[in-house]
Amino acid sequence: MSPRRLGALAVLTVLVSGCSTVPSSSPTVPITQVAGPTDGAVGIEPLSPEAGATPEEVVRGFIDASASSVRNHPVARQYLSEEAAESWRDSDGVTVLSGDYARVQTQPGIVEVTANQVGTVDERGSFTVSGGEVFVRSFTLSDESGEWRITDPPDGLLLLEPDFARTYEPVDAYFLDPTGSRVVPDPRYLIDGEAQPNVLVERLIAGPSPAIAAGVVNPLAGAVLRSTVSTSGQTATVDLTFPPDVTDAALVGASGQLVWSLEQLGFQSVVVLRDGQELGLPDVPTEQGVGDWAGLDPDAAPADAVGHYLVDGALYRAADGSPAPGPAGQGAYGLTAAGISVDTRNGALDWTVGVSAAGSGGLTTLFAGPYGGELAPGLTGASFTDPTTAAPRAEVWTVRNGTEVVRVPSGGAPQTVSATTLSGLGRTTEFQLSPDGVRAAVVIEGTQGGQLYVGTVVRDEDAVSVRDLRSVAPSVHQIVDVAWRNAGLLMLLAGDPSTGRTVPYTVGVDGWLLSEVTDSGLPGQPTALAAAPGRQPLVSADDTMWQFAGGYWVTLVRGAPPLRGGAPFYPT
Repeated sequence: MSPRRLGALAVLTVLVSGCSTVPSSSPTVPITQVAGPTDGAVGIEPLSPEAGATPEEVVRGFIDASASSVRNHPVARQYLSEEAAESWRDSDGVTVLSGDYARVQTQPGIVEVTANQVGTVDERGSFTVSGGEVFVRSFTLSDESGEWRITDPPDGLLLLEPDFARTYEPVDAYFLDPTGSRVVPDPRYLIDGEAQPNVLVERLIAGPSPAIAAGVVNPLAGAVLRSTVSTSGQTATVDLTFPPDVTDAALVGASGQLVWSLEQLGFQSVVVLRDGQELGLPDVPTEQGVGDWAGLDPDAAPADAVGHYLVDGALYRAADGSPAPGPAGQGAYGLTAAGISVDTRNGALDWTVGVSAAGSGGLTTLFAGPYGGELAPGLTGASFTDPTTAAPRAEVWTVRNGTEVVRVPSGGAPQTVSATTLSGLGRTTEFQLSPDGVRAAVVIEGTQGGQLYVGTVVRDEDAVSVRDLRSVAPSVHQIVDVAWRNAGLLMLLAGDPSTGRTVPYTVGVDGWLLSEVTDSGLPGQPTALAAAPGRQPLVSADDTMWQFAGGYWVTLVRGAPPLRGGAPFYPT
């Protein structure tokens, strides 16, 4: 595991107070934090069937043996009849079950397994969280030479949560955003071991998961591995055959994509070959490291992108609690929410969009203009969600009247974004773009409060749309706010049914890694949230501002009393 991934896990260890099960109804579906496999656990083979084992014991042994990291799962096949052992396909994905599953023999030779289904992993290694489904499966067993054996195993693997977390390591397959300026994480779950680099490259060549395929670019599309990825120390060599019409730009993109992906596995340098020869591209060294592709950093944050918040309708800077420059900082517009884009050319704060409810007739107005300058009124509506930005493009997005997605380009007129499935899910209360601009986290009001969805931003020439909205935290309700902790991790404020309080959580973009974050230090329940890569999360509580540092919440200015404010956000 690379130092970068270890560092990320260390940050999560500080940020997260512990694993949490967040119930939405009874019975609950627990979703626990994924940990990387431990050195001593992976590779230990389960036990073979005991003589005289009962049907229930055979089924339990089969499920336990499915957690083996050995190719073809030879021990698991020992629990199957001779015919089933030959035909069973163990490569058809994974179904992850809660650890407290039940086994009941309903009649001689038939055992029914019932469990809360946590999620599934497809053949690409992509995890999909389940929406509260209960897994029920009957196993038929026959008496084979005096021992019970399963005759009808389901294709694919059945793994209990702890076994899945121990055996599979979360690794990002990186693709490129449409501008080619950032790599975009696509989480995959791979068995740890020597074959992992080769498997990861194969996953990259096979392409992104269906959820984000329309929103990213894959420079490795059409490539073929000529030989197994070879490793020597901290260097990996990838020898590929590319399509005859491949461009230099695609080769450059593929290089950055491979370097960022393989770096997670501990490789400090990567050699990319084309048909056994060096690429021979200008400014692309033979041995490449992430330093050569620092511009593709998925979690890069501009230096000027400091947190902002509002006080009595005026815009303030979280770094020192001072008013922002210009009329917005003087409260000229009576803002209730705001967002700021960053100029991609120089990293300076650029375009500001603010929401004001001070208009006549009960209408809310969207203002826009340069940071520090005058803002002009534009759209009006019954409501607007908090404006949101993404680094690769100078534009601000919001949702008008709970259903209409609008983007405001820097210096341009507002444009409606197609989101055909959004209105059918309910009223949108929060909408936040990911740092790379490829995903959107959406909170939609349901019968049990706000629920979290993640969709993909798709750009086709001049047309922009939000597609493939999917629930990533179905067991969490009463969500009031969401923000991007980094390109692959969300932070949210949601109700905790056990305490009746609103508390912070983190969850992976695919629905795995749901954990509660401490609220230690806060004077009351948090009501609004801001987060960004490389920045301390901000919340407002009891109309005061707080930041997360050192494992608990502290005032914005160390040693000073809490500052008044709310509606925090980070420019990106």
